[in-house]
Amino acid sequence: MVVATHRNAKLIIDRNALYKNILSEKQHLNKDDALFMVVKANGYGHGAIEVAKTAVKAGANGFCVAMLDEALELRHAGFKQPILILGISRVEDVQLIAKENISVTVSSLEWLKDAQNLLRSTDNTLKVHLGLDTGMGRIGFQNPDDLKAAIDYINNCKNLFFEGVFTHFATADEKDKTYFNFQLKKFKEFMTVVKVKPRYVHVSNSATSLWHSECNGNMVRYGVAGYGLNPSGGAVKLPYELYPALSLTSEIVNCKLVKSGNSIGYGATYTTNDNEWIGTVPVGYADGVIRKMQGFNLLVNGYKCPIVGRVCMDQLMIKLPTQMKTGTKVTIVGKSGDHKTTLQDIATYCDTIHYEVACLFTNRLKRVYIN
Repeated sequence: MVVATHRNAKLIIDRNALYKNILSEKQHLNKDDALFMVVKANGYGHGAIEVAKTAVKAGANGFCVAMLDEALELRHAGFKQPILILGISRVEDVQLIAKENISVTVSSLEWLKDAQNLLRSTDNTLKVHLGLDTGMGRIGFQNPDDLKAAIDYINNCKNLFFEGVFTHFATADEKDKTYFNFQLKKFKEFMTVVKVKPRYVHVSNSATSLWHSECNGNMVRYGVAGYGLNPSGGAVKLPYELYPALSLTSEIVNCKLVKSGNSIGYGATYTTNDNEWIGTVPVGYADGVIRKMQGFNLLVNGYKCPIVGRVCMDQLMIKLPTQMKTGTKVTIVGKSGDHKTTLQDIATYCDTIHYEVACLFTNRLKRVYIN
C-alpha cells in the first residue's frame, strides 16, 4: 500500500512518550530482568522500526514479534538483539530462522522432531521457547508430561537449544483474579518438570507486569503499555503514569453550507435539520477510520464536530459549528483546545479495544516521528 505523502493526514508518534513508558517499566524491574519490547503488527500501528530504535535507547533487551517476516524486518534493519517469534512458525523455515539467530515458540514434540530433521545436516542451532497452555487455549503444551518429553528431546539434539519457557494470562487486566490464579497454579505445576531452568522464564505481558509483577519471572514481554495505553482500557487503575505516543490529524479540504433537508453520504443516513456547515476530511476506512465511527466527534479548533453520514473509503464528513477555511486542522486522536480524544475513546464508541483501533491504521497514513 502506498504511503499518502501528498495529503494532509498523518499519524504523529512521540518518541519521548515511548521512551518514558519503556524506561519506567525497566526501572520497575529487578536489575537482571530482561524487557523484550513487543513490536508486532508494525509496532501496534506505531511503526516497528522506529519503536525498536527508541526501545533500545530506553533499555530494552530484545523484541517480540508475531511472525518470521516481522523478525526479519528487524534483522534487516540492523538490530542484533534477541528476537522471539510468539506465534507458531512454519517448520520448513527453521534453517533461515536459525541462521538469523531468531528464537521460536514451540508447542508440540512433533514440530521439534521435524525441525531437528531439517537442521541435522547443518551447524545451525535453533533457539526454542516452549509455550504452555495454562488456560488461554491458543497455543502451548497442555500437560507437564508432554512438556517434559519436549525438554528431554531438545536436550538430546545438537541443533536445538532450550532458551525459554512461558505462558500467557488471559485475564491479567481484570479486577477479578480468580482465573488469573487458576492459570498461575497450572503454570507452577508445569514448572515442576523443568529441572534446569532455561535462560528466560516469562509469563508477563504488559498487564501482568503492571498488576502482578511478583509473577514476572526474569523477562517481561512489554507491549501495549509501552505505547502509553492502559491494557485494561481503564477498568483497572495504573500503578504509574503512561504517556500515549500516538495522535492522528488531518484537515478540512472542503467546507460548504448544506441547506436543511439534504442528506449526506452513502445510504443517506444523515439529513440536515437546518442549514449546516459541512466539512470534508480526506481520510476514511481505507486508512483505519472505520464506518462504526459515524457520529463520533472529531476536534476542530477546540470544537467537537460529529461525523455525519457514513464514513467513506477515503473521505468523511463532519458537522461544523461555523464556516471554516480549507486547510483547518482536524484532530482525530489527540488534543485540540480544551478537549482530548484518545484511542480508548474511539474504542469505547466502537465497542472494541484500543489495541484494535491502533492496529487498524493502515500504511497509507504517513507516520511522522517527533522528539
